[in-house]
Amino acid sequence: MKIKIYIVLLFITFFNEVKAQDPVFTQSLIIPETLNPGFTGAASSWNAGIIHRRQWPEGNRRIDTQYAFANNLVTDNLGLGITILNQRETFTDYNYFQFNGVASYRIDLNYRWRLRLGLEGGFGRKDFNFRNLLLEDQINVNDGSISGSSIDPGFLRYNSQINFVDFSFGVLVDEENAWFGASLKHLTRPDITFLENGNAPLDLFLSVHGGYYFTLDNSPSMLLPADTDLLVSINYMRQSQFNRLDIGTSVEMNMFSFGVIAATNPEGRNTNSHLITSLNPYVTMRAGEFKFGYSYDVNTSKFGHNQGIHELTLTWQSSYTCRDCDNYRMKLKDIKW
Repeated sequence: MKIKIYIVLLFITFFNEVKAQDPVFTQSLIIPETLNPGFTGAASSWNAGIIHRRQWPEGNRRIDTQYAFANNLVTDNLGLGITILNQRETFTDYNYFQFNGVASYRIDLNYRWRLRLGLEGGFGRKDFNFRNLLLEDQINVNDGSISGSSIDPGFLRYNSQINFVDFSFGVLVDEENAWFGASLKHLTRPDITFLENGNAPLDLFLSVHGGYYFTLDNSPSMLLPADTDLLVSINYMRQSQFNRLDIGTSVEMNMFSFGVIAATNPEGRNTNSHLITSLNPYVTMRAGEFKFGYSYDVNTSKFGHNQGIHELTLTWQSSYTCRDCDNYRMKLKDIKW
């Protein structure tokens, strides 16, 4: 049992060194609130959704992540909402939970372009659940009984739970067929160390993203329904020494969309780095006010047998009530940019 706790504490030491990486969602195009608080209220109606992500589902390596949101445009320019993030790792029983409030403000630059400023902040908690571990000094070797708590000095140096306050900021510029934005998370650099007297500020998370819709030839020879577009998107992310560039394309139709995203490592730091780390196809289907999505990340590196990453999304957008009709063409083709 003592070996187990040392393995866990070794993992925590490594965790503190890399300062932790934020969860990244494949279907951030479907739920862009995961990228930028500036998207809050962009649909000009009630908008809500949830993502469930299962990473490396085989055995003890599994990581489950859930993200939920709800928002609305409460005035002609002000959007308000909430977001919830939860992540659990099977091997360590590590859990990360965060609840945030979000506000965005829209500024009309001209008849075509809009500027949106977003601020997100709230409460976060990280928990390793050390109370579930059984150490050697808790076991009576004579009769096999278990005592109440451990006095192992290595164990006592660590807190099982840490709480923090966190803020993020985003800016977004959009028009009918294009958007460009950037966000910076963890502006307060909260301390996330589990050591009593440690100091491990959470690294800033930068995301720079954009997309553009191209109208396809909808002639009968193309066998495409009316109002079919091709979406091209990019999303560059950096946190500490880690970086990633997602390049995606999809065909967007009224009820269905099909696409693929290539996750790349543009700044390979050693000879074993892969330029393309995964290929992530996804499909969505609309049914009334609801939209369903599924994606599967196919690993292209030498990570080993891991059964990929599965992601499910469900979003809901209420019918419009015309407060500002020229702003309804928003929300990643759900309303059409």
